[in-house]
Amino acid sequence: MSAGYIWTIIIVLGVGTYLIRFSFLGLIGGKDLPEWVLRHLRYTAVAVLPGLVAPLVLWPAANGGDVEPARLCAALVTFAVGLLTRNVVAAITLGGATLFGMIWLLGAY
Repeated sequence: MSAGYIWTIIIVLGVGTYLIRFSFLGLIGGKDLPEWVLRHLRYTAVAVLPGLVAPLVLWPAANGGDVEPARLCAALVTFAVGLLTRNVVAAITLGGATLFGMIWLLGAY
């Protein structure tokens, strides 16, 4: 594979990414959106995050896709702290501490 071919792919992907983002930000960024659209956009992060995190907890690639108690405990602690405190930093910090603590206790690695 030549360097020119790789640079062509990088430039084409960069232009494609720019056009995708411009379609949302440049074309409708300055316009007022209907209330129902704004209400649905508020739930985007809530809908995307579980889809990103669930495979990492239930089928982690680090151990070949087997369910691991340390990751399940960390996910439960993160969810519980986030639900009770409504503090993202506290939830992430305690979830990470739980993950590393459980890995250390179980001797998983």
